[in-house]
Amino acid sequence: MNHKGFSLLSMYPEHTTKQNRNMTPLKEGDVAPDFKGIDQHENTVSLSDFKGKKLILYFYPKDDTPGCTAEACNLRDNYALLQSKGYALLGVSPDSSKKHQKFIDKYNLPFPLLADTETEVLNAYGVWGPKQFMGKKYDGVHRTTFVIDEAGKIARVFTKVDTQAHTEQILEAMEG
Repeated sequence: MNHKGFSLLSMYPEHTTKQNRNMTPLKEGDVAPDFKGIDQHENTVSLSDFKGKKLILYFYPKDDTPGCTAEACNLRDNYALLQSKGYALLGVSPDSSKKHQKFIDKYNLPFPLLADTETEVLNAYGVWGPKQFMGKKYDGVHRTTFVIDEAGKIARVFTKVDTQAHTEQILEAMEG
């Protein structure tokens, strides 16, 4: 437990015993796994919706937590720039679509968030797995961003995400 009396194990207790079907990290050049899920409006979103576009697909642990909020707000503040460079943006976490809508409303996020409550997309991308915090072991999201090119291949993988300057990190790697 932390000083506020909550445990990370309690964040997603329904997922702590799930088998990790795919912890093999995807790499640049791999075909991006297809996915289908529900966004904050309960609309179905799939990888094929982004065919012919560059997609920044970012995975994060939980809505409205400090690191996740910093990352989302950095992407929000640079969303027009990312769009001007031809990128679409989609966030994914195990939060519900209702929680996503509250997060979007609170921080005026202009991009969709996928509710992966069953961790299917998280597992397909190899970002759901064992973690440790303050000596406690649990399964959770490994913060990771994939840039997927117009052909559906992974162009770049970020496993060490700078939540305060993620847009800059992405653009520097893609343009540099």
